[in-house]
Amino acid sequence: MRWRNRRQSSNVEDRRGSSGRKIAVGGGLGGIVVIILYLLLGGNLGDNAPDIQLSPQVDIPTENRPLTAEEQDARAFVSVVLADTEDVWNVLFERQGKSYLEPQLVLFTDLTTSGCGAARSASGPFYCPGDRTIYIDLGFFAEIQERLKAPGDFAMAYVIAHEVGQHVQNQLGIIERVMSLRERMSEREFNQVQVRLELQADFLAGVWAHHAHRMQDILEEGDIEEGINAAGAVGDDRIQRMTQGYVVPDSFTHGTSEQRTRWFIKGLRSGDISQGDTFTMNDL
Repeated sequence: MRWRNRRQSSNVEDRRGSSGRKIAVGGGLGGIVVIILYLLLGGNLGDNAPDIQLSPQVDIPTENRPLTAEEQDARAFVSVVLADTEDVWNVLFERQGKSYLEPQLVLFTDLTTSGCGAARSASGPFYCPGDRTIYIDLGFFAEIQERLKAPGDFAMAYVIAHEVGQHVQNQLGIIERVMSLRERMSEREFNQVQVRLELQADFLAGVWAHHAHRMQDILEEGDIEEGINAAGAVGDDRIQRMTQGYVVPDSFTHGTSEQRTRWFIKGLRSGDISQGDTFTMNDL
């Protein structure tokens, strides 16, 4: 992916290497495992997050330290990808007569606070609708490359673009409408709605890639394959086989590897937001 020496977003807050702070922690090992698996599937810590009981705030001591050259390079990459999403979504919202409210993005190490509660490194990237912010511990990208076998810088860009896609859904009121259905549906029915929400975010990630390449010529040979591989790596079926050895379709909340890949590709090829209404389609 071509990203060096390009505009970086000013909406990135880097909390890595910061001093100690108070943060809510707790929930036990079981709760942490639930969060890990949930967010590996591409979830967020909004209203649809797993129920984890947090203990009172405690001090987490850390030492101030300068960022390494590698950490600074990672920040630059994330900032460029976020800037690309800003450029694309500002234009697409303007075409619809709307104003795009750019999200914030927080980089952290190990543990931090968010508008949706505690954020842990094991959680992976997530979007919090409450404060319209994306949270990322960049150690997650090593996890997705090594454990989920989805290497490459464009694989990382896809993950960021998916979270930005959830911000787009939040700004358009889609997440709020979906969450309003929770009390009126069975768990199985609501899971199916959540699948549609997540597949739409995958589609929006593809839409971003389509327009970002047209605007900035970002894609290099192999990038599309990296994005497709990353989308497939976080399918419900693949994660369940990896973690429990069998698949339970009624428990899917994010879509199969095939579905996530297909919707990402559809957005990438079309670049047309109107083709991403996953909620009215009979066959996903």
